[in-house]
Amino acid sequence: MTGRPRIRVYLADDHPLFLRGLVQEVKERPDFELVGQAANGRQALADLRALEPDVAIVDMRIPGLSGLEVLAAAKRDAIATRIVILSAHIDSDLVYRAIATGAAGYLSKEADRDAILDAVAAAARGEVTLAPEIQTGLAGEIRGREVIERPVLTPREREVLVLTADGLSAPEIAERLQLGAATVRSHLQNLYEKLGVSDRAAAVATALRRGLLE
Repeated sequence: MTGRPRIRVYLADDHPLFLRGLVQEVKERPDFELVGQAANGRQALADLRALEPDVAIVDMRIPGLSGLEVLAAAKRDAIATRIVILSAHIDSDLVYRAIATGAAGYLSKEADRDAILDAVAAAARGEVTLAPEIQTGLAGEIRGREVIERPVLTPREREVLVLTADGLSAPEIAERLQLGAATVRSHLQNLYEKLGVSDRAAAVATALRRGLLE
């Protein structure tokens, strides 16, 4: 490792035996430097601000602040530390939220120690690591959220949406589609309800964000 700076690692977990074992594993890696450890989330967040480690391993269920809360606070405060989340119980919703918030990895605490440390090294390189057993659940979560995020529109609602995005007014849309004005207003109201908005501008913006106008 001569000439290459070691990866500065921080550990946060409230289980003494697990933390002790991980500390030992980190110290045995010649490419790692352990810069601190904590048994609660608030202390971990304070240390991340002060120590600025390259990578932190944080338990999802750590007391004080959860791993997800530490991750969100670090993102809010623009802390550059890459955070790998460990969890004893894998919840696909939490995995999704952690990755969406910027986690550099998510692994089970039952994972092989070498796999955990390899995830730290990968995080330092800017990569994201997910344990194989997590990937299937995450894929299902993404598919489920996609259904929610992209509501099903009728062909007529889609036509009205496209013309609305083109800047046409309700009377103009009615004339273009040869529909009554009341019918167009009804389609617009259905669109607003499906998109969770209350006006035309928000409908177009939301449809663009959700890929409904591609």
